[in-house]
Amino acid sequence: MKKIFILIGVFNTLFLLKAQNKTDIPVYLDDKQPLELRVQDALQRMTLEEKTRLSYAQSKFSSPGCPRLGIPELWMSDGPHGVRAEINWNDWNYAGWTNDSCTAFPALTCLAASWNPSLAALYGKAIGEEALYRKKDVLLGPGVNIYRTPLNGRNFEYLGEDPYLASEMCVPYIQELQKTGVAACVKHYAINNQEVWRNHIDVQVSDRAMYEIYLPAFKAAVERGGAWSIMGAYNKVRGMHAAHNKLLNNDILKGEWKFDGCVISDWGATHDTYESAMYGLDIEMGSYTNGLTSESEFGYDDYYLGKNYLKMVKEGKIPMDVVNDKAARVLRLIFRTAMNRQKPFGALANEAHEKVAYQIATEGIVLLKNDATKKNTVLLPIASDSYKRILVVGDNATRNLMQGGGSSELKPKKNITPLDGLKKKFGDRIMYTQGYSAGRQMYGRVDEIPQSTIDSLRNDAVEKAMQADLVIFIGGLNKNLYQDCEGTDRLSYELPYCQNELIEALVKVNPNVVAVIISGNAVEMPWVKKVPSIVQSWYLGSINGDALSDVLVGNVNPSGKLPFSYPVKLEDCPAHLYGEMSYPGDSIKQEYKEDILVGYRWYDTKKIKPLFPFGYGLSYTTYKYSKPVLSAKKMNANETLSLSVKVKNTGTLAGKETVQLYIEDEKCYLLRPKKELKGFKKVELQPGEEKEIVFTIQPQHLQFFDDKKHQWIAEPGKFKAYISSSSADISNVVEFEYK
Repeated sequence: MKKIFILIGVFNTLFLLKAQNKTDIPVYLDDKQPLELRVQDALQRMTLEEKTRLSYAQSKFSSPGCPRLGIPELWMSDGPHGVRAEINWNDWNYAGWTNDSCTAFPALTCLAASWNPSLAALYGKAIGEEALYRKKDVLLGPGVNIYRTPLNGRNFEYLGEDPYLASEMCVPYIQELQKTGVAACVKHYAINNQEVWRNHIDVQVSDRAMYEIYLPAFKAAVERGGAWSIMGAYNKVRGMHAAHNKLLNNDILKGEWKFDGCVISDWGATHDTYESAMYGLDIEMGSYTNGLTSESEFGYDDYYLGKNYLKMVKEGKIPMDVVNDKAARVLRLIFRTAMNRQKPFGALANEAHEKVAYQIATEGIVLLKNDATKKNTVLLPIASDSYKRILVVGDNATRNLMQGGGSSELKPKKNITPLDGLKKKFGDRIMYTQGYSAGRQMYGRVDEIPQSTIDSLRNDAVEKAMQADLVIFIGGLNKNLYQDCEGTDRLSYELPYCQNELIEALVKVNPNVVAVIISGNAVEMPWVKKVPSIVQSWYLGSINGDALSDVLVGNVNPSGKLPFSYPVKLEDCPAHLYGEMSYPGDSIKQEYKEDILVGYRWYDTKKIKPLFPFGYGLSYTTYKYSKPVLSAKKMNANETLSLSVKVKNTGTLAGKETVQLYIEDEKCYLLRPKKELKGFKKVELQPGEEKEIVFTIQPQHLQFFDDKKHQWIAEPGKFKAYISSSSADISNVVEFEYK
């Protein structure tokens, strides 16, 4: 109905012009005119009421345009792993459509684990086409918050622990998504790294940590990705809510980075009219709810940027230049999306998109361990004729892992489970037993599983394992509350549902165990030395089973690398080492006491050995690196260095290897990490093939942020460049000097 009124507005405008013998199209309607000219033309035609009305919702997932002028509304959809099923206009229930099933793409942790920016581009293009087909203007994603603790319930939606990796992976996603005419809404800005107390926790963080760790991916999204919108987070930063935070929005985002797009609140993240108006919020969504479930008696005009905002403007408490800037940003977003007549055609849940999802999934799966058994047998890849009886154990082998998890929940057209995929390969040789029960999530709680059920399922699995030639355990986390789920953090680092005891029991009766962990987080592995083969899988989406089984049998050689470190125990993680005030806080405030030493920066600098390091991942083949060669031994602020290395596939199978470049500043007047990722390239090699990889070292790769001077500095001195297969590989190193 709303769109009909907008069309009537367009026709009325054109009719009046014709009646006045003015047949020229108004500038704001002419998409051949420069964008800023159109914005200013529309602004000068709008009333104060129309300008302020642009800044708050009209339904759960839309905001209005200006019907009188024929300017359409904005329609938004949750992402970033697929276009969410349709939500009702005025409540959080699903609308029950029969034509809103989507392609479920792998979670962003999987994309990050691929270390392949070209796949990020394919991801953005495909998901943009699906959003376009569903007539969405804004896709709420990608998420680029930094992995600080393995307990964060939303880590599976993000791109890992390193700001450089997150930046390089989010930029092509955003660029290709927006080429479809659908805006990226990069989230959650900023310093939003836990779900517990997310609506009010007040994060105390240094400028150095902000600029070096938590903001670079957002900056890359804006300056290089050209993101058209940003989502303000729920939490507070230094005493002020992030969605209307002067430092984050006015000073950094719109000031230092010159962001010309819209800041859109997370649903229910707005708390004050004056702050929202003055400190950079442009569109308010979902207030007077908890952002997910509960409703209220208030209408949309009661939002903070609703009638109270208009009243404060009329009273002179909000300057008109603030009103005009806010309205201009919304108009800019509308002209780039809803009023963009150059958009391509969309497509939904087609074969091409499934192929993209499959490629991302197979390149993201990480082989963590593949040791020979006592019989000198390597279990992976599984030879098709080696085992007559293969037992698959685990709830995740059959579970729909697109359900739950919060706003990223999807309604996939296709759901190929791991068990489905393995049955395609091995047919009747596959046996299945559940092994453990993860229960169901209902009414804000998770079922408690009786001990008798736990014992019965475990005993059945152990008995069947005795008769099997190979056991494939498929477990990990899921999208239940207190697992990988929005709104809650994990309660423990260990595997839930007594899986550790089950794995120990399985390997005790059958040494031929392959453990497949499906999760968006690191998990404790007390059985790591006993299980010969371990695979880190992720939430792989619609084609989960085909992708995983193809990697397990060797149709695809695994090439994924971890986008975060795997600590041995939770206390090794710096967010937890410093006690409750560091994580999760005291329910009011928390302090990021580890400062810039996040992830591998901490483990390297403090010489703490992780269970599996950042950037780590094995292959079914082997690679050999040559000694790296620098183009020169010295460089200055106006120069760059070239660093080349040859990589050879010394095994018998084709494969892909990710070559990583880390830089160490040997001496600095401020604390610096032992080394930092500053480049990576993924290369495909046939058996015996050798290729040369060339990196360019730029002065910016040597910089750190001096918070007292508030500037980036590259200090003269000696540096080391590491060419490696992970953050723990320090065998190939060369030195150079910066003058």
